[in-house]
Amino acid sequence: MFHLRKEREKSMESAAAGTVIVLHSYHHQNTAKIAGAIAGILGAHIVAARDMEPGALEHCGLVGFGSGIDSGKHYGELLAAAGKLPEVHGQKAFIFSTSAIFSEAKREADHSVLRNLLHSKGYPILGEFSCTGFNTNSFLKLFGGMNRGRPNADDLQHACRFAESLAEKMTCPRGA
Repeated sequence: MFHLRKEREKSMESAAAGTVIVLHSYHHQNTAKIAGAIAGILGAHIVAARDMEPGALEHCGLVGFGSGIDSGKHYGELLAAAGKLPEVHGQKAFIFSTSAIFSEAKREADHSVLRNLLHSKGYPILGEFSCTGFNTNSFLKLFGGMNRGRPNADDLQHACRFAESLAEKMTCPRGA
């Protein structure tokens, strides 16, 4: 059993070689916590969206893009960084976010702008992740905010499982 676990860990590390996460985390660093959990599993480097140099990503096999959600889409800084990317061939991507409210349908809608942008650049999307985050925007700060303590340990554990699924997709041949 231990041997199989070690082999799985090795394959996950090699699958994640060359993985970068492009992040814009604003306000309470909710999305940075999720990025850290994912990066820990994938061995990824995290770069701020404002510091991303599109040409530097050309040797990455997997690139993650994450931010909070603002008015139904990822923050503008992340979208602007993704918009500067050249067309790619053979690179894969994943998307993640934190927001005040979560549902599968909301994630689909919230991620649609970034997803379409990445598809237009040639990135197949291997997976998407979202969870709630602490929010004190607008009038909520008057009441102490909503989702205090989020993302929590369960959210981080779900992010780790998401990262493990990405690593498996990078190592398993199609149809296996």
